[in-house]
Amino acid sequence: MSISFWSDKSKDIKKRQFDVIIVGAGITGLSTAYWMNKEDSSLKIAIIEKGTIGAGATGRNAGFITCGSVEHFNRMVTKHGETQALEIWRFAEENMSLLKSEIINGSEKDLEFEQRGAYSLAAQDNEFTELKSVAKLMESFKIPVEVCDSKQIIKRLGAEHFVGGIRYCNDGAINPIKLIERISEKINCTLLEYTEAFSVEEASSGNRLVKTNKGDFEAPIIIYCTNGYSAALNSYFKDKIYPTRGQIMVTEPVDVFMDGPCYANFYLDYFRQLANGSLLIGGFRQIEKETEVGYSDHTTEAIQAALHDFVLKHLPKFKDTKITHRWAGVMGFSSDGEPMMGSLPDDNQVFFCGGFTGHGIGLAFRSAKSLVDMVFGRPIPHWLSAKRF
Repeated sequence: MSISFWSDKSKDIKKRQFDVIIVGAGITGLSTAYWMNKEDSSLKIAIIEKGTIGAGATGRNAGFITCGSVEHFNRMVTKHGETQALEIWRFAEENMSLLKSEIINGSEKDLEFEQRGAYSLAAQDNEFTELKSVAKLMESFKIPVEVCDSKQIIKRLGAEHFVGGIRYCNDGAINPIKLIERISEKINCTLLEYTEAFSVEEASSGNRLVKTNKGDFEAPIIIYCTNGYSAALNSYFKDKIYPTRGQIMVTEPVDVFMDGPCYANFYLDYFRQLANGSLLIGGFRQIEKETEVGYSDHTTEAIQAALHDFVLKHLPKFKDTKITHRWAGVMGFSSDGEPMMGSLPDDNQVFFCGGFTGHGIGLAFRSAKSLVDMVFGRPIPHWLSAKRF
């Protein structure tokens, strides 16, 4: 991010001062402001956003509110050990609980929220064998899960050519833009859209200056909530949070019949029927993995064709529907698959939270609460801390 001399307004506009400046008006930035308000209602908070509220990954994802992480629970245990894997899972469960009690409360229909669980489907016997072992392991930790055979998959989801799957009983889905709009209604802050941050400098007062296309903004505390765009603001994130493109398409609606949102191919592909009956389907970045990186949000012919082929093969009730929307969004994939937060090594007045690896709606609200804990000197889970790198 940079700005030309001709576009620099800082010399013409009086500097604006706040107690906290949050960069990014997605779910993480808005949630951070929400928990900051809870901490101290007198704080003068600004959120600056280069586009509009939710213009990044928050407004371009599938709206899944999932428990756990980017991997199946058995692989989480292998990677992190039983204790930490369970801690991550419970953290995501708490994220759901907090969203329901603090934000969704009584507005389920308005926010298109549902909590009927989510399915992970297997097209091959070896994948179903692993999923059944995942369910057995989860049951040993008293995590609600259900094994489903192919007949149940067809009956509940209308999805063909799957040998079976498992249902994560506590997962849900929501309209992500309506969710963050509801959060924005509950916070007291100055929201500045179309305000692009391009650097942070030290002010003569000892505070920090955020340089933007709308002039300078000053505060003692700056918080980056920029996820996939973090490395564009500071080189510290270049080997920690990678901008990764995900693509989605949506069809015309049919009568609602699908029981809940679904994953396939070990979380790589996903689909759900929306409240209006449309099918949303995304994924298949694995077929162009080397090029599905960077900050562009364009769609590609190969991935969009793969999404459509999946519909024709597995979801016959949508085979004759027209495609109404195609889009892409930039996610922030962390180097180990888990979110990270901390302060910059060379500036302890600049904090950050990001790297949700495609699971921001399922983790960000609770993560923002931990971020505020850290800003106020309270401990946070080790697996969230950037000090693990």
